[in-house]
Amino acid sequence: MKNNGKSHYTIKFVDKTLTDISKHANLEQPEQVKQYIANKTVTNGTKRNYIAVYKRYCQYYGIQWQIPLYKQEAKIRRIPTTEKLNILIARASPRLSLKLRLSKETGLRPIEICNLKVKDIDLDRRRIYPTTAKNGAPRTLKISNSLQETLQNHINTNKLNQNDKLFRGTPANYGKNFSAMRNNTAEKLNDQSIKAIRLYDLRHYFATRLYAKTRDLLYVKQQLGHKDIETTLIYVQLLNFDEEDEWICKVATTVKDSTQLIENGFQYVMEQDGTKLFRKRK
Repeated sequence: MKNNGKSHYTIKFVDKTLTDISKHANLEQPEQVKQYIANKTVTNGTKRNYIAVYKRYCQYYGIQWQIPLYKQEAKIRRIPTTEKLNILIARASPRLSLKLRLSKETGLRPIEICNLKVKDIDLDRRRIYPTTAKNGAPRTLKISNSLQETLQNHINTNKLNQNDKLFRGTPANYGKNFSAMRNNTAEKLNDQSIKAIRLYDLRHYFATRLYAKTRDLLYVKQQLGHKDIETTLIYVQLLNFDEEDEWICKVATTVKDSTQLIENGFQYVMEQDGTKLFRKRK
């Protein structure tokens, strides 16, 4: 797999999956493997991943077998509210908090966060140029002023060079640290709904907010680094309508006021009594 250009994380996943299967079934006996996967108390999506891994093994060793088919369950994820995500970010350690802010503001995958290098960030222009995972399209992502300052402090404090990775650790460690902090927060606040928030939900949050703001599916596709528009279409169904109708409204009386509002993401609505009304989603 390494010689064929597969990533370290893909190889590690295949290794982990085959190790798990081998503890419960003989890898040379497809029917045993199929029985173990069939009885495993996981989603069909996970079973499909197991089948895909074992398929690699069978192809390499020339093992003949009938591949079982598991259909992905149709399920729409609930997008966490801005308030809940901000609570998690505020209660995380400084390093984890910075990772979560990057996930929330840019929609970067956990693996893309962990692969970020200092040279991928243009702090002067507030832009990030990530190496897109899953052979996706390259993209440029904007960040806020406050995130720019935090990144600058992180780079300076840790004395990072241009070729250094922004963070140490793997996506698995990122996920474990997030889960531990999330569960601890849920217990302290006595809010079990927080435990339902997954790390990948920050990417979903970014995508749905961006689509709600722009109504431009192709732009969302580009910003997520998707190869296929069908993947992006999923996010249209994930819109959180509870937050969809919450707006910040501003009034402009001069051209300068209007220009500043537009530059800050406000949309023109109408003119009334000699003033222009603008709004943007919270």
